[in-house]
Amino acid sequence: MVISRKVQIRLNVFFITVAAVAVIVFSLYETGYLDELLKVLAKDGYIFYWMLLVGFLAEIVAGSMGMGYGVICTTTLLFLGIPPHAVSASIHSAESFTTAAGSISHIKLKNVSKNLVKRLAVPAVVGAVIGAVSLTYLGEYYSKITKSVISFYTLYLGIRILSNAFKEKQDKKLKRKTNLTKLGLIGGFIDSFAGGGWGPLVTGTLIKNSFTPRFAVGSSTVAKFILTLTAAITFVFTLGIQHWNIILGLLIGGIVTAPFSAMLTAKLPVKSMFAVIGTLVVVMSCITIYKSVF
Repeated sequence: MVISRKVQIRLNVFFITVAAVAVIVFSLYETGYLDELLKVLAKDGYIFYWMLLVGFLAEIVAGSMGMGYGVICTTTLLFLGIPPHAVSASIHSAESFTTAAGSISHIKLKNVSKNLVKRLAVPAVVGAVIGAVSLTYLGEYYSKITKSVISFYTLYLGIRILSNAFKEKQDKKLKRKTNLTKLGLIGGFIDSFAGGGWGPLVTGTLIKNSFTPRFAVGSSTVAKFILTLTAAITFVFTLGIQHWNIILGLLIGGIVTAPFSAMLTAKLPVKSMFAVIGTLVVVMSCITIYKSVF
């Protein structure tokens, strides 16, 4: 079996991560702090372990469908009652590492257009800062309203994901004119404010408008990394580091899965996954909306 360069890069990241975790765990065991760590990880209803599962499943979906990580994580965290600003801050902190790995893969595979990245990333950074600052204020003082707004947005994304299960392949059309500045700005704001949505909005728009798929996905991934890092840093300055057990769970779950998600792409029934994930996002968003309103 021939392993692609992208998968090989992800496997290298995986093995390095496993080795680092093993060294840390062994060191904690030797120094007698392992029991203390396990007690800390058991806090907040064992949410660290739940986030391991969420990060694991979200990365499988994102790796096979090219989108959905932020949507799944946001919907789940809101469903569990985590405040909106903590949701987005946690997701972007974890995604800073997973999108970095994806960006390195695409750069090495020459799937990136520097011009496209620049035209998307610059306005995305502006949008990300505005979104993070807005959510910090609104999420803290108007948490109930903000949660409802974000849940309506994830409901919309869930319906879009679900609709992909019933779409027939369309013939390639001539590339449509795309306002990349506007797309990057709106995409950066929504992703930062709502905790996700860059993939369905930006990558989906680029592919729909007949940009070469590998350059659309690769360039969008690099731009996403830049905006994710910007959002994470902004949240650190405005909120500090909160809910690290959520961040760590999402991060480890995503990194462990990342090397194998690319291998599963050709084997998983993508349309069935669209149907299942779309349905789950819709149902969980509706429950969260109901809890927020009533």
